[in-house]
Amino acid sequence: MNPIEKSGLYYPNKFGLITIQSLEEVMGKNGLNAIFNLAGLNHYIENYPADNLDKGFDFSELSALGIALEEMYGPRGGRGLALRAGRATFAGGLKNFGALAGVADLAFVVLPLQSKLRIGLPAFAKIFTQLTDQETSVEEKDNEFIWTIHKCPCCWGRTGADKPACFIAAGLLQESLKWVSGGNEFRVNESKCVAVGDDVCEFVVQKDPIS
Repeated sequence: MNPIEKSGLYYPNKFGLITIQSLEEVMGKNGLNAIFNLAGLNHYIENYPADNLDKGFDFSELSALGIALEEMYGPRGGRGLALRAGRATFAGGLKNFGALAGVADLAFVVLPLQSKLRIGLPAFAKIFTQLTDQETSVEEKDNEFIWTIHKCPCCWGRTGADKPACFIAAGLLQESLKWVSGGNEFRVNESKCVAVGDDVCEFVVQKDPIS
């Protein structure tokens, strides 16, 4: 695959580490090393990002991982793995940032479901905006929330995709909703994506849980 130009925009190293560890959990070390080689990220073989909040994991690297997953496992298999990795990334560490957002407090836990979503989604968007170079905003509609990523790491440098490609972000969002709501699953659909030519990456979150 063609190397993606560095973006100069970053996630903290810890976010990159959690994502890579979650991919290893899903596909094993050998599978992960094959993905690194395909993505042009072999500097991470046996040398994962540091466990700190310094901004060092370039958006282009997350995008390259997503493309490599699709190339190796086919679009469907790659997207499934990216979704799982996104979910594992939240479960494996990003939920610890929930305390920062105040969504782990007892007062939050006893709120009605829609109040949890109304407070929790913007709180997570704020964490991304504060800790990373990913700009995120949330808008509430009658039956859904619109989660918009204005600078998206998951499809950085990608063009000509036939459908939205940010499955790591979708998985992350699904798992954060599950956590914030106390165990419910929600439909998350990416309705706009920079990789298909849109201005932003936009995710539609249905207010009513599936289960």
